[in-house]
Amino acid sequence: MRKLTYLAVLEPSADGYGVYFPDLPGCISFGKDIEDSQQMAREALELHIYGMEKNNEPLPEPSQSLDKKDTEMSIITAITVLPDLVKSAMEKQARNVPNAETICAIEEVEKMKRNPEIYKGYDDINEMMTIALEDEFDLKAIAEYEADPDKKTYSLEEVKSILGID
Repeated sequence: MRKLTYLAVLEPSADGYGVYFPDLPGCISFGKDIEDSQQMAREALELHIYGMEKNNEPLPEPSQSLDKKDTEMSIITAITVLPDLVKSAMEKQARNVPNAETICAIEEVEKMKRNPEIYKGYDDINEMMTIALEDEFDLKAIAEYEADPDKKTYSLEEVKSILGID
């Protein structure tokens, strides 16, 4: 498993420690004490590297040392992350988070459940789905999300059952 280590600078302040990585502009954090600062630095580094790799940006070579004049009155600490593990966790988490369209659709179905008369006039689930899709609502995605976010395919009968449609 790939392991990356970058030097972090912890700058003391009245409230705790500001954290930055000289090799990674924009990768910053803050912690209330040294231990918290190191944990926050690790999280910031993990997300920063994940974002850079997702955007196909090259990662800079980690510095082996820092200029003393730039780090005076600060604490230097090495922060190690496992980018492949972070990527796997982020991708798994992303699969279980509904997108904005699905969230809107879930809200629409909740309205339909509160007002069953909305169902009147539809002969079957296919007609309702067609109408809903025209309104940018994916009822099948809602059914999938409500029933089992990890399941990928559903029969028409399963969708009807999940949505409570006869």
